Amino acid sequence: MAAMTSTARPLLNRRLAEFGTTIFAEMSALAVATGSINLGQGFPDTDGPEEVREAAVRALRDGRGNQYPPGPGVPELRTAIAAHQQRRYGLSYDPDTEVLVTAGATEAIAAALLALLEPGDEVVALEPYYDSYAASIALAGGRRVPVTLRPHEGSFRLDLDELRAAVTDRTRLLLINTPHNPTGTVLTRAELAAIAELAVERDLLVVTDEVYEHLVFDAAEHLPLASFPGMRERTVTIGSAGKTFSFTGWKVGWVTAAPALVSAVRAAKQFLTYVSSGPFQYAVAEALALPESYYDGFRRSMRERRDILSAGLTAAGFEVFEPAGTYFVTTDIRPLGEKDGFAFCRALPERAGVVAIPNAVFYDDREAGAPFVRFAFCKREDVLREAAERLRAM
Repeated sequence: MAAMTSTARPLLNRRLAEFGTTIFAEMSALAVATGSINLGQGFPDTDGPEEVREAAVRALRDGRGNQYPPGPGVPELRTAIAAHQQRRYGLSYDPDTEVLVTAGATEAIAAALLALLEPGDEVVALEPYYDSYAASIALAGGRRVPVTLRPHEGSFRLDLDELRAAVTDRTRLLLINTPHNPTGTVLTRAELAAIAELAVERDLLVVTDEVYEHLVFDAAEHLPLASFPGMRERTVTIGSAGKTFSFTGWKVGWVTAAPALVSAVRAAKQFLTYVSSGPFQYAVAEALALPESYYDGFRRSMRERRDILSAGLTAAGFEVFEPAGTYFVTTDIRPLGEKDGFAFCRALPERAGVVAIPNAVFYDDREAGAPFVRFAFCKREDVLREAAERLRAM
């Protein structure tokens, strides 16, 4: 076979040149190679409710979803999503025109940004941010403008003055994530009201990633941004079944928004996966109808796991920022005499048999994130206790 012809132009699209293999792939491979406990990637180590899994099996056997499902998603799931938003938040959405099923939240983010951005548009996003945000903005030709959440009194907080100052005449869209990955911050009612006022004042679109909506702890409260005055018609809300029901491999996400916004997102989405997860869509429709006791138990279980890992990390000498939401704990490694999260995480499997993620990968300003490291606590309690013991021994 002839060798590929060499050219001066790189093979990879220049918009993606800054994005190599994700840190999650690197650290997961390191976990396998060293036999370490993987607290890096955010997926549970047990399946979700048995009745939901059986619903997927039943759909497969009954031939529901084995062929292409409808482009917007199966009607049963779109109806269940609309009912969920109405029941929990008092938000009314038409299942036929205001709900779109996607291949997980990651596709929803990509499709929304590809649909709503033109090259050169600015996107203001809360930093640190999930790595797909940066890649999706780049693919759309947009320019990301980070507003950094900074440590303050044991948690990471948003500076509203900094957010306002980041908006320019070129700003098209605000990309908001609450509960926030990786810091665990849950934006307050006052903060969300200020964001809503800014969006209305400057006539901005908003894409809000709310996949951890059911994972809020203690006194925290999840409030959809679309429920604030002036936001219903300008907000694309993204949800997902993976984090709530512990079936992350099914990749069932969704968008709820006004008809014109859903139509725009669907126009991009149809050329990504077109459709996906047929039988699982029927199962998720049943999952969304589970009683409130399921959500209460799920939240209580994750809070207990948070507390186990947080206590273990504190005992091991980390400074711990206790999360108000999500299933991640961010720590500061400087009390351990460390300052480089990348070096620390790459050495940690050999030193302690545990894998974590350096938060710097979620920052444009790598120095700002350098001393912070993220651990996932969506694992069995015995696994978390063993990880805590290993870290204390280190």
